[in-house]
Amino acid sequence: MISFTSSMVVGRRGIWGQRVANLTRQFASSSAVSASSKAAAVVHHPSYERLEDFTLPEYGLTGSIYSHRKSGAQVISVVAPDDNKVFGITFRTPPKDSTGVPHILEHSVLCGSKKFPVKEPFLDLLKGSLQNFLNAMTYPDRTVYPVASTNTKDFYNLMHVYLDAVLNPRAVHDPQVLQQEGWHYELDDTKQPLSIKGVVYNEMKGVYSSPDALMGRATQQALFPHNTYGVDSGGDPHRIPDLTFDAFKQFHQTYYHPANSRVFFYGNDDPLQRLVVLDEYLRDFDRIPVTSQVQYQPKLQLKDQPAIQVPFPISPGTPPKHMVTLNWLLNDKELSAKDALALEVLDFLLLGTSTSTLRKALVESNLGESVTGGGLSDELLQASFSVGLKGVDAANKDQVLALINTKLAEIARTGFEADAIEAAINTLEFRLREFNTGSYPKGLLVMLSMMKKWVYDQRPTDAITFEAPLKALKEELAAGKPVFQSLLQQYFLHNDHRVVVEMVPDAELEAREAATEAKRLEEIKATLSEADLERIVTETQALREAQERPDSPEARATLPRLGLDDIDRQAKDIPSAVQPATPTRPYTVLTHPLQTNGILYVDMVLDYSHVDIEDIEYLPLFSRMLMESGTARYDATALSRRIGAHTGGISVSFQNDYRGKITEVSDPNDAQLYLMLRGKAVEEKLPILFDLFGEIALRANLNNQKRAVEMLRESKNRKEASVLSSGHSFAAARLGAKSGSLLGYMGELTGGLTSVRRAGDLLTQAETNWPEVQARLERIRARVMVRPSLSSSSSASASTRSGAQEAMIINLTGEQSLVNAATPLIQQFYEQLPAATTSVPSTTLFTTWNAKKDELLSTLFPGKTIASHEGYAIPSMVNYVGFGGALFGPGDRVSGSTSVVTRYLSTGYMWDHVRVLGGAYGGFARFSESSGRFAYLSYRDPNLAKTLDVYHHAGEHLSETEVASEEILQAIIASIGDLDSPMSPDQQGFVSFSRYLGGVTLQDRQDYRDEILRTSPDDFKTLAAKLKKLREEGHVVVFGSQQALETANQELDAKWKMTVEPAFGNMSQNVAQEEGDEHEG
Repeated sequence: MISFTSSMVVGRRGIWGQRVANLTRQFASSSAVSASSKAAAVVHHPSYERLEDFTLPEYGLTGSIYSHRKSGAQVISVVAPDDNKVFGITFRTPPKDSTGVPHILEHSVLCGSKKFPVKEPFLDLLKGSLQNFLNAMTYPDRTVYPVASTNTKDFYNLMHVYLDAVLNPRAVHDPQVLQQEGWHYELDDTKQPLSIKGVVYNEMKGVYSSPDALMGRATQQALFPHNTYGVDSGGDPHRIPDLTFDAFKQFHQTYYHPANSRVFFYGNDDPLQRLVVLDEYLRDFDRIPVTSQVQYQPKLQLKDQPAIQVPFPISPGTPPKHMVTLNWLLNDKELSAKDALALEVLDFLLLGTSTSTLRKALVESNLGESVTGGGLSDELLQASFSVGLKGVDAANKDQVLALINTKLAEIARTGFEADAIEAAINTLEFRLREFNTGSYPKGLLVMLSMMKKWVYDQRPTDAITFEAPLKALKEELAAGKPVFQSLLQQYFLHNDHRVVVEMVPDAELEAREAATEAKRLEEIKATLSEADLERIVTETQALREAQERPDSPEARATLPRLGLDDIDRQAKDIPSAVQPATPTRPYTVLTHPLQTNGILYVDMVLDYSHVDIEDIEYLPLFSRMLMESGTARYDATALSRRIGAHTGGISVSFQNDYRGKITEVSDPNDAQLYLMLRGKAVEEKLPILFDLFGEIALRANLNNQKRAVEMLRESKNRKEASVLSSGHSFAAARLGAKSGSLLGYMGELTGGLTSVRRAGDLLTQAETNWPEVQARLERIRARVMVRPSLSSSSSASASTRSGAQEAMIINLTGEQSLVNAATPLIQQFYEQLPAATTSVPSTTLFTTWNAKKDELLSTLFPGKTIASHEGYAIPSMVNYVGFGGALFGPGDRVSGSTSVVTRYLSTGYMWDHVRVLGGAYGGFARFSESSGRFAYLSYRDPNLAKTLDVYHHAGEHLSETEVASEEILQAIIASIGDLDSPMSPDQQGFVSFSRYLGGVTLQDRQDYRDEILRTSPDDFKTLAAKLKKLREEGHVVVFGSQQALETANQELDAKWKMTVEPAFGNMSQNVAQEEGDEHEG
């Protein structure tokens, strides 16, 4: 099956046999494969043996499977009515140890090749391509190199570079590539301490700082002790320095041969031309035997083994909460298509929603804070299943395991309720038929899905076809067979290949790991002779010189390029119509008549700008309560199942953004503040969809204390984990709060570090003072769910006063018949809304903000000023370094060229100095035209002060560098590519809606595009001057280890020294210690 990340959706009560109702017919028109498509897919080339032709009627696709006669490469070529073309080449790369050689090689082969002898062709493609996907991924047993582009010339350029990169890389001839991307000893002077640097080395230090990643690694290795999954293909930081250049070369020689490859094509380009281009590379190789097959892990008797205990770092003073999971290896031979599909449904029934049976039992047990483990994993040769809890007291871990076993046994005896099964089947079927891949190219998901079978020498099309197994599953259920009970018995209860993994908190682990590494490096250095040390100093300098040395003009000339003639100068428009508010319909309706295969996508926004500013931090809880606490007519389980049984999903979120032209910084007091209801359904289910909108918006049980506490407990755990893995995002939110704008304040309060620190207080309040929390939630609903009047809608749409916005707007994307069917349903929803009363004040959040801004901002920065430089200590072996501030003020003109220069900085200066020279996994620059703010951010960075120094010299770099016209052209093309990313019909409708809400016109976008196309060297100098000024006025926000922060403060000038404190902990306690408890509440 194709797997998609998608919104949580659920179901309805009823008798299953009566509801085996056929979603198939609702989508039938979209799945036909025309005779012309079949003919187009069947092409012949003398270098290939055509093994099989296939059709995928579920998605209207046809294709052929080939074998390259000389090299032995396997090829799938899919013909699709999709201009977003995809190419990928995959190699089976089973590691024998945890040195990370597959991962390091994945990075390294993209560092130059025989045909394209530049240092970073991957980077050059990022700089100057129209690509919409360009990446490489290391799995535990395979490595995948996919690209995608809608431009045919660009697509073939990408294909040429990737094929030469994997088959003829510079890396196997140049040890400096391994040193840069993998690891190397670093010394600038023989008397300095020895250190280890390398991009993958630092990336994996970040991964090994994550408790979730550590648990996933321990689980995989415990379940697969005897095959390749028992080691870490990504690399263990302790083992990465064991990788030698000879072993690195040998791995490539063994596995990166066409005979071990699987090549994939997808799209509407010429299928014969694909084979011609591919043959240019494959014909240089002779077929050889390659032993790369992954062996099945035999089932073992593991259930009685003691728990595998893995320490994970926590900050000193943090409550020592454990994590515990129960994990099964499900199969030791290939699963049937029906069983594989049934296991997906079972996974949904157990864990897919907040009301799923096992998840609900775990959450309601109060034995932990949030569910973990991930459930079913079926990406590898054998499937596994993991479930447990985070935030567990040590005394309760055995109770968690007992609960899981007891609940599974109970379900195996009694089965699932019929409406739960109906909801799960409908949810999965809707996703499969909709084939909505979100921001990912469709062809990429087809390729990755096929690879789940193909890479194991199984039939690749079985991974994507679903009609037959779905039909068989439905028939068994309709016949009353205990399908899921049998699966539970076979794969869980009578399966002794199960292990317990316990994550044990250790406040000393971070310091101990740092001390161990320092001692190990001291011992290594002590064994080295003076000559050895001199050699390392020489190699360090040589590597740095090579990294700083630009590619020669001759080398750069080998790369295929696009020109301005290859891109569209016109901004693309999306079909839309606006129906303004009228006396009988006082709300605006936008419609987008697009082909959506019988699904209507509905987006409805309601103004929330009149809520009290003190209630803002309750908005995330409010939105979850609407969806997950039940309503007057349905309890939480019944609601969730009704959604799943009759719709493609419903969600509640917030739309917070600025309004105004792209080419001008927005007024911070003129922003969108909307609550958004989103849903999708086929035509016959639209009445139910809108009925559910009414239930959720107007009749949600906001008095459900028990569910609120569970949500807040889970949210607290999730937020704290996010800081460790996404520190750069929290640094960005913190920098945004320093803007002094309402949106910046709200972003920090509801999604930044402040929300993490206040999560505990909010949880305590819900537990001990629920009436106060419920009153706030009810007040929010009373201010938001209000019937709009024509006067409010028309005045808001015509007015420019601070905070004015339309009270209700609806966006519909789909065929006209669907829009027509929805029109009376919208009116019925509107008529349910209560009329505005005196409880809704005329003032807005902006009014209050402007009156109390200083007071409110001070609550985000207790014990310091908004201008303070901040360092937050987290238990991590890497850092996330942020620096930023305002480049432009409200009303200032912003040229589209600014985005070009920012992109140039990210893919040039920042890449070279933060990633290549500094060894960070990532470093980039961000600029927002609407706020006028600029930020530098790094990701999994071994440095801190050095990275800040890089940021501070960016303006000088731009002013002193004479940027070549070729580099400007590359940045222009890539910037246009960012604007023209392909979108599915539902995405087009939503993007058009967002533009309407923001007041962005087609002419605004054309002006912006024209300015991008006119970017000149002068634009680089203009931004350089602003970045030099930012250096003096910007702010530092860093998340990193305590030691790194303290060391950096010793190195930094006084102007840049940070106020250092633990990231985690109760903010009110921090305030109390420094200022007295004056900000309580």
